[in-house]
Amino acid sequence: MNKTRTMLLAGLLLSAMATQAREASIASPNGNLVVTINDDGGRPTYTVALDGQQMLQPSALGFKADFGDFTQGLRITNTKASQTDKCYEMRQVKHSHMHYVATLLTVDFENQKQQKMSMEFSVSDNDVAFRYCIPRQKGDNPKSAVILSEATAFSLPEGTTTFLTPQSNPMIGWERTKPSYEEEYKADAPMAQRSQYGQGYTFPCLFRVQGLELRDGSSANKSKVSQHSTLNAQPSSWLLISETGVSSAYCGSHLSDYKSAEAPSGAVGGASGYYQIAYPMAGENNGIGSTTPGIALPGETPWRTITVGQTLKPIVETTIQYDVVEPLYEPSQDYASGRYTWSWLIWQDNSINYDDQVRFIDLASAMGFELCLVDNWWDQNIGRERMAELSRYAQSKGVSLMLWYNSNGFENDAPQTPRNCMSTGMARDREMAWLKSIGVKGIKVDFFGGDKQETMKLYEDILYDANRYGLQCIFHGCTLPRGWERMYPNYVSSEAVLASENVFFGEGAADRQPFDLCMHPFCRNASATMDWGGIIMNRYLSKDNKSRHQRKTTDIFEMASGITMQAAIQCVAMQPNNLQELPQFEMDWLRAMPTTWDETRFIDGYPGKYVVLARRHGQDWYVAGLNAQQQPLQLTLDLPMFGKKQELKYYVDDSKTGQPVLTTLKTDKNGRAKVTMQPRGGIIIQKH
Repeated sequence: MNKTRTMLLAGLLLSAMATQAREASIASPNGNLVVTINDDGGRPTYTVALDGQQMLQPSALGFKADFGDFTQGLRITNTKASQTDKCYEMRQVKHSHMHYVATLLTVDFENQKQQKMSMEFSVSDNDVAFRYCIPRQKGDNPKSAVILSEATAFSLPEGTTTFLTPQSNPMIGWERTKPSYEEEYKADAPMAQRSQYGQGYTFPCLFRVQGLELRDGSSANKSKVSQHSTLNAQPSSWLLISETGVSSAYCGSHLSDYKSAEAPSGAVGGASGYYQIAYPMAGENNGIGSTTPGIALPGETPWRTITVGQTLKPIVETTIQYDVVEPLYEPSQDYASGRYTWSWLIWQDNSINYDDQVRFIDLASAMGFELCLVDNWWDQNIGRERMAELSRYAQSKGVSLMLWYNSNGFENDAPQTPRNCMSTGMARDREMAWLKSIGVKGIKVDFFGGDKQETMKLYEDILYDANRYGLQCIFHGCTLPRGWERMYPNYVSSEAVLASENVFFGEGAADRQPFDLCMHPFCRNASATMDWGGIIMNRYLSKDNKSRHQRKTTDIFEMASGITMQAAIQCVAMQPNNLQELPQFEMDWLRAMPTTWDETRFIDGYPGKYVVLARRHGQDWYVAGLNAQQQPLQLTLDLPMFGKKQELKYYVDDSKTGQPVLTTLKTDKNGRAKVTMQPRGGIIIQKH
């Protein structure tokens, strides 16, 4: 690292200009990513540039609080630059050993009433994180504040396309359970297209910025175009916007619909509008709780994060969600990872009885899986006494149980029980003590009410209480986790996606599944762990595996999705009949499939079209690919993790029959290999 150059770029660059505007800049450790903050006209803005290409045009900053306006009449009064270089360990995300190197900048602002606030920026080579810091004001008051709104905006160059999922209206849909964060993604859509509900978009938000001319007249990204596929032939850059560090101390946010505006001064490429930070809707959480967050002072907002890249590699591999947050409590024990069976996906509510759950426990035991999830209505259909008996049986087979719960409370009308067991501290204390006494290892809590601070507090309270009893937590019908894997050590994953149950519910979702699973590594799963809810091995979505609609993906696609999807406790939605139906090599692979990773590398892909990832578990590399398209896809893959002229295991779909086969693949003298992924098929590559 050139420390002198870095500090020159990142340090105090306050300059008095003709208009008396002041400006501060911060650059990444390698100098290629530059954020510039300006107070021109009393309205704070920032820009983001990567290798000279402006990724974000001048975009508004600031907020309005109940005690003051920090969106106008502001001036920069001081800056302070520093650096961070830290390492930390994680057990359940893309890498086990994290190394975060970033340049830091604090920018102090003052408004016309001499009220103060600061902004903290943390900039690594491909990531920007920033947040607002609010001190107590003159006279040591106020000591608390309500943040009424944020001006925080993201103004992207004209021609940018979007990969977004809409924020739902509140208290609509089945049993008034929306927003459940299970809406559909659209790929390469125009920015000006209105969202489905007119409520904006759920984080994370992915954008493709078309190649722009740089100041020297050259074209951005010329050397960065994928050598593997014509899908990436047009120069473009990528940008992922999200947030992290949301706890009970704030609400969750999302992006507004695109707002048209005149191109701001200094814009390059004709920006014509922007997205803005939006707070929860009044109707969320059944109308209970404020839409605006209250914070103690001095205090901070969550971090807004921006990941940029001239390829998709930084998007897929980013760890910014964890780099800028810290654990909020110590784990009560060493939590384990693993795989679980789940009867409900295909056998549905009728399977929540003692005898059927024994069959899925036996299935987990036969496959060497660690866990079995017992879904809704268990308290009524099996009963608590027999659940204790069922847990003892599972443990005798080397399997532990996870149990489903309804988060309600009052959030919506979802009828499934157990209800009212997770909504208060007293109820949780009784329930979790009982769970620990019978040997249950985790809970799946469903049907949350939105993004209000009230709901964020419920997530945090469940997690904290569960940790006291050695329980891991999976959330469904829920919002995006925002740094929670690091903040809460017993947190596992969240749904927050149109998940596998929909493949069962209708053929339309089955048709969409390949697209969805080729989308999530670039957005939803790039930002946080994801409980998709099942590597589906039945050919038909039925108990007899002969009726209802068919799965549209190949077996190898499903198996490979167990690698491309990120979750430390992964559902393998096998059915008891699969023990007799699947080829032995598929069974062997599923038995050995890891769910935690020491390293993750992006190899190739395009959102919604295809993806190829490499993940390392210990010394073993797994390369997995998915093809969502309806035609074969030929790729030449760089596989340096395997070496040159190596013979490898190759799980692939036969080009003529579509049936899964286990064969071999050789890398050439440059460590490359040519592969073909069949329509809605996949590949897995491993060492012998």
